Amino acid sequence: MHLSRFARFHFAHLPTPLEPMPRLSEYLAGPSLWIKRDDCTGLSSGGNKTRKLEFLMADAAERGADCVITQGATQSNHARQTCAAAAKLGFECHLLLEDRSGFHDDNYAQNGNVLLDQLHGANISLRPIDSDMSAEMDQFAQQLRDDGKKPYIIPGGGSNETGALGYVNAALELTHQANERSLRIDHLLHATGSAGTQAGLVVGMQAMNSGIPVYGVSVDAPQAEQEVKVYRLAQRTLDFMGLSQNIVPRESVVANSDYVGDGYGLPTESMIEAVNMLATHEGILLDPVYSGKAFAGLIDLVRKGFFDKGDNVVFLHTGGSVALFAYPKAFHLPGIH
Repeated sequence: MHLSRFARFHFAHLPTPLEPMPRLSEYLAGPSLWIKRDDCTGLSSGGNKTRKLEFLMADAAERGADCVITQGATQSNHARQTCAAAAKLGFECHLLLEDRSGFHDDNYAQNGNVLLDQLHGANISLRPIDSDMSAEMDQFAQQLRDDGKKPYIIPGGGSNETGALGYVNAALELTHQANERSLRIDHLLHATGSAGTQAGLVVGMQAMNSGIPVYGVSVDAPQAEQEVKVYRLAQRTLDFMGLSQNIVPRESVVANSDYVGDGYGLPTESMIEAVNMLATHEGILLDPVYSGKAFAGLIDLVRKGFFDKGDNVVFLHTGGSVALFAYPKAFHLPGIH
């Protein structure tokens, strides 16, 4: 896999650290837990979308674009990293934010990612829940073309064949890090939503014949729906790269949806426990929408004996901790006396 055949900017801080979590491993009395710190990619507090945007923004530049459009939920980590990348590269950025959670308090509507979106100079417009966001972006792009602009549309989460290349590359990076320290990775677990991260990882790991299974924890869609979405994007990514679609068997795509709770972006008690546990045992911040729910899944799987005692389990931290500032009431903190 020679990814240098594809246009790419280099603004992420790579490779991201691969760190052991000894205190948490001891506390849970299960397998040996590790964390791949993609919250440290460097762009506007970091996160997994930065890897995708290296390829997406380069494609936009090659196509002669002068502005980008993307969409996400109000507290979208992807939107925040997209407008930061646009600011860095001199693109105009337009964000279409959908009201998916139904939260309207000041912290959710103005703090966290929304605050950073505005600091990066994004043009933000809001859309109601259940909007057809792809159609909304197409319509907005036509308005920009009518005004003489050259827009480039980035799908939600940066999750298309171009964006998925970022996590094909991450699979190569992680495997190299493990090889360098003689670390046998038995399981790789992460949050899966728009599908690009998981599709890229599955393609990369399967194409290398790494033997590392990728385990997604869905933060939104039911398992069957999420797995189909990931599998189809993996197939398109293989085709885009000129590789055989047989590389990724359907059974290699797993997306457990047991930890979604009442819906996307809605807090759960297991997420709150996971955020508190990692913060107090390893000094690492998760986010309430993605990595918090995925780590809740990891904790539950450890407690259920899903992993063997001698396994090495790597959690891919997709970032987003700035969204904690949009959810302060969810954590029932005691306050300062």
